[in-house]
Amino acid sequence: MMRASHFGNRSKGSFARAQLVFPDGTSRVTIERNPVPLYIERGSGSYLVDVDGNQFLDLNANFTSLIHGHAFEPVVEALTRQLQLGSCFANPTDSEIALAELLCERIPRVERVRFVNSGTEAVLFAVKAARAFTGRSKIAKFEGAYHGAYDWAEVGLAATPENWGNPNAPESTPFYRGMPASVLEEVVVLRFNDADAARHLMSVHGHSLAAVIVDPMPSRGGLVAPKPEFIAALQEAARMNGVLVIADEVLNLRQSFAGASVLYGLVPDLITMGKIIGGGLPIGAIGGRQDVMSVFDASAGRPLLPQGGTFSANPLSMTAGLAAMRHLDRAAFVHLDGLGNMVREGIARAISKFGAPFCVTGAASLFRVHPMARAPNDYREAYLAPDASKQMKQLVNFFARSGVILPYGAAASMSTPMNRADAEFIIDVFAGFLDSHRISWT
Repeated sequence: MMRASHFGNRSKGSFARAQLVFPDGTSRVTIERNPVPLYIERGSGSYLVDVDGNQFLDLNANFTSLIHGHAFEPVVEALTRQLQLGSCFANPTDSEIALAELLCERIPRVERVRFVNSGTEAVLFAVKAARAFTGRSKIAKFEGAYHGAYDWAEVGLAATPENWGNPNAPESTPFYRGMPASVLEEVVVLRFNDADAARHLMSVHGHSLAAVIVDPMPSRGGLVAPKPEFIAALQEAARMNGVLVIADEVLNLRQSFAGASVLYGLVPDLITMGKIIGGGLPIGAIGGRQDVMSVFDASAGRPLLPQGGTFSANPLSMTAGLAAMRHLDRAAFVHLDGLGNMVREGIARAISKFGAPFCVTGAASLFRVHPMARAPNDYREAYLAPDASKQMKQLVNFFARSGVILPYGAAASMSTPMNRADAEFIIDVFAGFLDSHRISWT
């Protein structure tokens, strides 16, 4: 199998063109450079080929959304048929009903669904739904957790040791220059896995909180599992103070056939979904209790929360999502879990063998490597100082030179086309990195 051998000839040319039309030469801040971005020509299964002909095992999978890998045949066939019928209509289609039925049948607590175009929109409308239902305006969220590009959801996302404040009562820090001070005042920031602080802050602010939004295993926050006592405390404090619980499963819905919340004892009022439910096309969804979702109900006139969107529930995303989700059966999750366990265990063995100051976190088909000896419990513990950040960049670059796309500072993901040989290759590449860099920590 061909691996990456040379970099940047045609990608450099593409990047030069891009710098003439994009502010920094890229269209997304999440694009990684090595030292220029890799421009992709095609993808098939779990592999990518860039414009220079280099092949990569793809552990990014468009930020975990491609659970079946690239050019998944059932999705390609479904989209081909739908494109011949039309790409979008102002009227509803049967495909949106079918995908909503699947989600309602599969995901606990999802009694009604509303489709949007991205995970960001799903979070945006879930927060608005909580406000409309409770009549309150504030929300609580967890430090470092990513919930899309919505002002209130971005508070505390990029906190640093210089501004994150008291460990028991984190500061509400802005994500970008010019973020309104009023937004900061309407967000209570909590620390993931801190049961006592969550219970206390939820009680103090509970009378004004519409919702607390929680990712059951925040990728940007360290991809660490929630402690049972933390989930219990969060649920209890929310219930006692009339605060809705929003589970952001845009990324972590892929943790099981029924999603992530059910794995950790979280019983949300609303769930945001995206990524895997679109089969590789743009999508987002809000699901939840029927009484809460009734804020979208326009059958008797103007709803408490009007929500539209030119491309919401478009038949291409609905059709692709339905094909992908129908093939994501229980057997597929057994396969994915097995691969994920194999990779995490193999990486842990390599760390032990070389006595390296690294650790691995994650669950199901997800994993994340940290340049620290002890697994973090939350964002602050996972935060990378400059030397650690340099080590992670070295790791990502080593993987790229070895023919593997490894995300920096986020979740790496397995996909259904992968096999044991792919998992063994990932482990071997990581062991090779530790072997070649052992002088850095000995």
